[in-house]
Amino acid sequence: MRNNLITVLKGLIVGGTMLVPGVSGGSMMMILGIYDRVVSAVSSFFKNVKGNLLLLLVFLAGAGTGMLLFAKPLLSLIENELCRMPTLYFFLGAVAGGIPLILKQAKVERFSWKIPVWIALGLAVVWLCSLLPSAGADSRQEGLAGMAALMLAGVLAAVALVLPGISVSSFLLMLGLYDEMIYAISELYLPFLVPLAVGLLLGVILTTKVLEYAMKTFPQPSYLMILGFVVGSLAEVFPGVPMGWNIPVCLVTLVAGFAAIRLLGIFAGEE
Repeated sequence: MRNNLITVLKGLIVGGTMLVPGVSGGSMMMILGIYDRVVSAVSSFFKNVKGNLLLLLVFLAGAGTGMLLFAKPLLSLIENELCRMPTLYFFLGAVAGGIPLILKQAKVERFSWKIPVWIALGLAVVWLCSLLPSAGADSRQEGLAGMAALMLAGVLAAVALVLPGISVSSFLLMLGLYDEMIYAISELYLPFLVPLAVGLLLGVILTTKVLEYAMKTFPQPSYLMILGFVVGSLAEVFPGVPMGWNIPVCLVTLVAGFAAIRLLGIFAGEE
């Protein structure tokens, strides 16, 4: 029961933050220490159907609730000029708070020249993704062509959804689908959401199988590259250097974000 409650809480946080442009749902899952469990549950679903189904249902219930409850308020805070910088500094603190857990999973015991190389490769992937131009996808096509376009967009967005450090919201912005997705979620517009969700599901299954294999076969390089993804995502979130009264406020929210993730990790028994 306690584990399920913690999983729901983590799902709430992931769901509430993943629709914020620049914030990676995969990064939040990694920071919260649930990433590898979810990836394994999807990739190896039929090895333990009951246990994996329970984990996924509990996590998705929390994530769905988080989207409905917190996505709009968080977006409002980020769009508000007074609140934007302190809110983003909270996210920066949260990312920093999750780094020790990623290093622990990478089993880094002593320094090696390979460590910065793998991290740099992860950073390079995020940087290359940031160079992608907006595709301006037209989701308003009707009939099978429109459904196929949305399913393809879902498959592509799934890669961004699963890989830490790559914001699915920013990716959907590049595809020209972000505003329509927010509207469709708020209005529960199923003709848009269903084909996009089918594409996402297919993309997630394919991506998680590759990731699970990498994390089990090459654990240290995989987690160090993921650390590079996470650190690379900071550039997307970083709002600039605070000035004036924003300095103490941002410092407080930065520390609060760091402390919140560390305390959640301790409470979940992962520290």
